[in-house]
Amino acid sequence: MVILHLCHETLVSLGRLALWHPTPKVIMSVVPRGNPVEEQRARWERKRGRTAKELVETEQKYLEQLELVATYFVAILKAKGTLQPAVREAIFGPLESIRCASQTLLLHLERGHLGPGLEGFCQQLALYGHYAENVEQARRTLQDLVRKNKSFCRFKKLQESRHEFQGRWYIREGWIMVVPPKGEEVKRKMFFLFSDILVVTKPCHPLHPLNSHKFACQAVYPLDQCVVGKVFGHTESQGGLLSLSFPHKTLLLMSSHLEDLNNWHQSLTAAIR
Repeated sequence: MVILHLCHETLVSLGRLALWHPTPKVIMSVVPRGNPVEEQRARWERKRGRTAKELVETEQKYLEQLELVATYFVAILKAKGTLQPAVREAIFGPLESIRCASQTLLLHLERGHLGPGLEGFCQQLALYGHYAENVEQARRTLQDLVRKNKSFCRFKKLQESRHEFQGRWYIREGWIMVVPPKGEEVKRKMFFLFSDILVVTKPCHPLHPLNSHKFACQAVYPLDQCVVGKVFGHTESQGGLLSLSFPHKTLLLMSSHLEDLNNWHQSLTAAIR
């Protein structure tokens, strides 16, 4: 389930690299000193080169995770007939089509054909939209199966315990208030919690022609060096405040609903462990 989220780095890079084709001559060109225009162009080329490398590595990792799901879940469940085809489709969605789209994109990226690769990939983005639109139904179907089908529950736990599944997975999302450090107005943000990172976002402009219903990433915080604690929120009659301490940043998250605050505290604590 959680592996089928398109990586943020891939989405960010789509527009950035759509028309650029890297060549060794461009990347390794020597710039005469004293020419600020050429020096700036060289810096841009080096930045594009790093971004292209990151895009290839990100897509490689993403495809590896798709392959794991297809091999250890979909293929086995299909061969054993554990789930009805409609139920399997409800949980995994168009995984095979998404995997094929990722394979094709990666082939272009590894050959340096970023423009054609991304242009063709954009035509497949509807697959991800279809999955995102049905993710809540997929989650409910999965939860019902785990609760009612003991055989499937054992299978799920066994497969998830494999050492191959040590990557990033989705935990939860939700709105929560952020208290600024200098007495500014409290701001409401949408948070996405994964097993290793916390993503802070804000809604895109409501009049944007394409992204009015989406969120823009503002910050990504690794959880490996995070310390979470309750500033207050130990009584039933009040909300509370959470403190998230990172090496160079401290976030104060506030909620007027104690249950919601406690749920976030538990999820964050479990993710950090």
